[in-house]
Amino acid sequence: MTTNDDAARWLERVNQQLRLYEHPLLRFAARCDGDGIEVAIALREGLPQAHTYVFALHPRDLDNPQFAWQFQRQLYDALHDYLVEMFVHTPQEHRERRP
Repeated sequence: MTTNDDAARWLERVNQQLRLYEHPLLRFAARCDGDGIEVAIALREGLPQAHTYVFALHPRDLDNPQFAWQFQRQLYDALHDYLVEMFVHTPQEHRERRP
């Protein structure tokens, strides 16, 4: 069970990591969510078709001694997924539309 103290500690730990990352196109935010922390990635300048990407950090990740490295891996994986999800069209989509 997650306590308020755990959640506050985890949120501060994630925010400390997020302060190490600066990107000209993206902004990052974190918030407590249930038993962990959610990290949100959004474009600095809103585009109607661009959504905010959210990924979860679980207690086992947040308490890991290698948290900084795991966080970076998860953040980079999330950035990849976020950018890929923004494709409007892909070659696979065009193949699927062929009769």
